[in-house]
Amino acid sequence: MVSIKQLEQEIENKEQELMRVKQELAALRKQHPAFIVEDYSLTTTEGEMVQLSKLFGEKQELIVIHNMGKSCSYCTLWADGFNGFTEHLENRAAFVLTSPDDYQTLSEFSKNRGWTFKSVSTKGTTFKEDLGFKDEKGLWPGVSILLKEEDGTIKHFTKAAFGPGDDYCSIWSLFELLPEGTDTWVPQKRYED
Repeated sequence: MVSIKQLEQEIENKEQELMRVKQELAALRKQHPAFIVEDYSLTTTEGEMVQLSKLFGEKQELIVIHNMGKSCSYCTLWADGFNGFTEHLENRAAFVLTSPDDYQTLSEFSKNRGWTFKSVSTKGTTFKEDLGFKDEKGLWPGVSILLKEEDGTIKHFTKAAFGPGDDYCSIWSLFELLPEGTDTWVPQKRYED
């Protein structure tokens, strides 16, 4: 039988191992070859066209969230979480959520959710395909890091996919501490009392 002290030591060892593996993964992602990204024309929630390069503002780095749109409750969960971190995120880098929905749907949905971050529609563009978040099987959620060079060239630096249990939504780690974990939980846009 394992003692409490042994169990706690094993948990600590696994947490350290997990941190090491996450650092290795981050290093591997940074080795991915960068590629030039076109200066797409996207649509704001107000229906105005905006160039991708303008979304950087004064920053050289842009965090681009690839949301799957209003129909995805998981994407809504991630975006709800980012909303709480907007000020922190924008202090470090420019931040934008992209959606395949038309700008009217995105505008209404983001207002209803209380999202305060920049959101743009990619409808009518190949933005998601070109950045690797849409193929013949459909869309999937994730994040791309874009860099703007001194001459205005935009480069795709790295990316990561989102999925249940990932590190991009803090709720999963909390739920994993519960007796039943996250195995049976599915996010909803609204919850009944």
